[in-house]
Amino acid sequence: MTKSQENTMAFKSILETDEAEAARLAESPEGSTNHVLAQLPVNIRGNVQNLLIELPDLDGDGRKLVVVPTESHRIGTHEYARGEIRKRYQSTWTCIVVASTNPTYQVGCWPISVPEYQLVRGTQRTIDL
Repeated sequence: MTKSQENTMAFKSILETDEAEAARLAESPEGSTNHVLAQLPVNIRGNVQNLLIELPDLDGDGRKLVVVPTESHRIGTHEYARGEIRKRYQSTWTCIVVASTNPTYQVGCWPISVPEYQLVRGTQRTIDL
């Protein structure tokens, strides 16, 4: 291999692309949470821990829910073979509800569990003092 060939080699990612992840979620039954999430873009990149995140309005009812993810939990125990494409966002997060217009999820009640693929499609919020 020549020096110029070495410089032009591209590395193949072992992590599924955004498009592949959206296609996988879209395979879920129409009307399901996963199917709706497949239509939404990823808005938050990187670590979501301790961010204020307004979850996407999946029902279209206008209710707002803002959470802070505090603890990550891996979904499943799948071990990947060498070269196998790895799924994105394979965690669920324990979240504290910090703002809500949804009576089902009240501020100060029990923590809730939210899949990471839903959190990253939310909107990061800030508090202005």
